[in-house]
Amino acid sequence: MSCTINQELIDKTIEFHGHTCPGLAIGIRLSELAMTRLDIHNASAKVCVAETDMCALDAVQFLTGCSIGKGNLIHRDYGKSGFTFFNRDTGKGFRALFREDFRSSDPHKEEVTSLMKKISSNQATEEEKRACEAHRKDAIKRVMNAKLESLFTVSEISEPPVRPAKILQSIECEECREMTMESRIRRFDGRYLCIPCFIKHEQKI
Repeated sequence: MSCTINQELIDKTIEFHGHTCPGLAIGIRLSELAMTRLDIHNASAKVCVAETDMCALDAVQFLTGCSIGKGNLIHRDYGKSGFTFFNRDTGKGFRALFREDFRSSDPHKEEVTSLMKKISSNQATEEEKRACEAHRKDAIKRVMNAKLESLFTVSEISEPPVRPAKILQSIECEECREMTMESRIRRFDGRYLCIPCFIKHEQKI
C-alpha cells in the first residue's frame, strides 16, 4: 500500500529537509507507521529514540513533533536503522527496524553505492551522475509505494524507552569556567571539569 500521508505534507517535509532522498522517504513512512499505530502526532506526551542520525530523522521531527529541542527525540549513536516510539498518554509503543531484506532487494543497490563513492570523490561523469539520480528516484518510489510491513520489523513495547526529561543544576567547570549541566561534569585530578576540558587532560596521560 502506498503512503497515506497527503502530498502537501510530504512536500513540506521535503522542503524542511532541503531535498528528497531515499533516507527521507524512509522517515516519512516511519512517521506514517507511528501516526497510524500510536496517533503519535496528536499525543501530548510522546518520545522517539533514534539509533541513527540518517535523513529519516528530519521527517520524524517534522511529521511527529518529536524534536531534540523539546527533549522527546533522543539520539543514540548505535549505527542501526532502529527507531522506538512511545505514547505516554496511552502507555503504548514499538520499536521499528528498517528491513535489510527490503534494502538488499533493490536491484541497483550495488551500482548506486559505487556511483555515490565516485560522486563524493568528484570522479563521476555527468552520465554517471544522471544514472545515480535516476536510481535514487526509483529507490524513493519503492519506499513510498511499499507496504509498511515490508519496510519495517516491528516489536511492541510496554515501557517508555527513556524517563521524562529532568531539569538539572549547572556546575562551573574549574578550568574553562563555563557552566555545565551536572550530569555532564567529570572529576579529574580532584577537579570538576566539563567534557571538553576533561578530554583535553585525559588524553595527555
